[in-house]
Amino acid sequence: MKKFPIYALVIFFSLAGCNKKFLDITPNGQITLNDIFNDENRTGAYLNRVYGHMPTYYWNYFFYAFLSGISDDAHDSDVGNETSSMAHQWFGNALTPSNDPTGDTYTSLWAGIYDANVFLANIDGANVTTGNKKMRYKAEAQLLRAFYYLELVKKYGPLPWIDKPFDPKFDYSQLKRPSFQDITNNIVTDCDSAIGNPALPLRITSDNERGRLTKAAAYAIKSEVLLFNASPLWNPANDAAKWQAASNGAKEGLQALTAGGAFQLFGDYGTYFLHNSDVSAAPLDRETIFERPLGSVSALINSIPSKPGMMKAGSCPSQELVDSYDMQTTGEPPILGYQDDQHLQPIVNPASGYDPGNPFVNRDPRFYATVWYNGAVYDMGNGILHTMAMYAGGADQILQTPPSRRNTHTGYYLRKFIDPTIPDQNAQNSSNWKKFRLAELYLNYAEAENEANGPTPDVYNAVNAIRTRATMPNLPAGLSQDQMRDRIRKERRVEFAFEEERFWDVRRWKILDKTDKFVTGMEPAKITDTTFSFKRFIVRSTNVWQSKFLLFPIPLKDASIIPDFGKNQNPGW
Repeated sequence: MKKFPIYALVIFFSLAGCNKKFLDITPNGQITLNDIFNDENRTGAYLNRVYGHMPTYYWNYFFYAFLSGISDDAHDSDVGNETSSMAHQWFGNALTPSNDPTGDTYTSLWAGIYDANVFLANIDGANVTTGNKKMRYKAEAQLLRAFYYLELVKKYGPLPWIDKPFDPKFDYSQLKRPSFQDITNNIVTDCDSAIGNPALPLRITSDNERGRLTKAAAYAIKSEVLLFNASPLWNPANDAAKWQAASNGAKEGLQALTAGGAFQLFGDYGTYFLHNSDVSAAPLDRETIFERPLGSVSALINSIPSKPGMMKAGSCPSQELVDSYDMQTTGEPPILGYQDDQHLQPIVNPASGYDPGNPFVNRDPRFYATVWYNGAVYDMGNGILHTMAMYAGGADQILQTPPSRRNTHTGYYLRKFIDPTIPDQNAQNSSNWKKFRLAELYLNYAEAENEANGPTPDVYNAVNAIRTRATMPNLPAGLSQDQMRDRIRKERRVEFAFEEERFWDVRRWKILDKTDKFVTGMEPAKITDTTFSFKRFIVRSTNVWQSKFLLFPIPLKDASIIPDFGKNQNPGW
């Protein structure tokens, strides 16, 4: 039978983190695994290699786009302008088993799993004698494997669990797709092993270790995979035991992280995303669990036309996202739903205090930290204040037909992550991508506990902790389980706007057909200098809401050579 190696190991001088000072090579330019693991520095360098396969998120997408730009939270200005962009290809039905507009993470994640397995197969016998370094290295490699699997199965569904470096002659054609529960169990096992390893710290306290995985990250990975396993996509029978497991996992993480104040919600939501976490024994930022580089030019490529040097508007918030922000005074949602499929006729909540003629007043403070809207004042630095003008003829007007890359297509621009006061010649935002943060554990717990046991006091406490940080009123008492579910889902949407959660949430909830058919915007019309009327309009209608888009297709390179992958290709592909 024909053999098909997924990832062949060839170790060259370019091992991540190595240099010739300690990585001597043989005359043919290669070194052996014995050479690596008999040397403490080389062993550390190989672990760096395992880290090197970690996704870069925002930085990975074409010209630094946000994944939200292909969700119902936003519309990217590259659509209709840049045919190579992720959003243009996504809405042009370019996703196939041979092409992934979001980037080929499939190959890099499998490579990371392979390297993690090589490391784990050799670390016990490695010549690492410094303190408890060997134990910590092992825990980190286990977490990396668990994390890479989590990122794979979110996108492609369950794939074979491989926990050892196969011989190049191994018959990969015999691999079978397991259940999602099987993969979940294995990821949880790796996380629990790392959590139980005394050499792995709860969090990083020195800057030279920034970017390394910790016990806190293990709890976050465990919580996320348990939540996916319990969600409708992978739990069609709504097995309460799966929800209870997800609730227990998130609660365990919350208790471990918040004990003694080790982790806390950051005080101010708006400024939280403008800075890197400070790594010290007594950090100001105790919310961030794990972060990745975000990029360095987002202040210019997700900007407004009035900003000198700006390149494009980027991913602009949708009206659907804006509708999700509650009113601050009442704590009530302004919009209860829509009378039509196109979302042009909102159902206004009369108890909320929302005024359709003045829609941006008295909203959840997270709205003002996330969205630039008509009439908002943009501090451009150097004492220059600019009032946003999205009406026809305004400096920041909507230009949808023909589409402009420099202008919004929705009537809004992105504010989150962007520090507008940075001087134009240095318009860079050095903040990192906060992949895991404490708020996620709170809302993971609230969701799972509500599904398992209904809206208990613990569910209220978890959601209200997030709302209190945002200076929002607590949720009203007496909500039903269904009502609480709706409030939790909305809370996730606004709390994690543009952080990629929404893209995956609507898939695991299996509501893509309800959320992604239409995306709308809001066009202001100037009446006087201070008064405007507002009209909703359709920004896009697509077919990416079909059930096949709940999962990505298994890439053709594996589906064509591994019989079970081809036979059990993801539905619709």
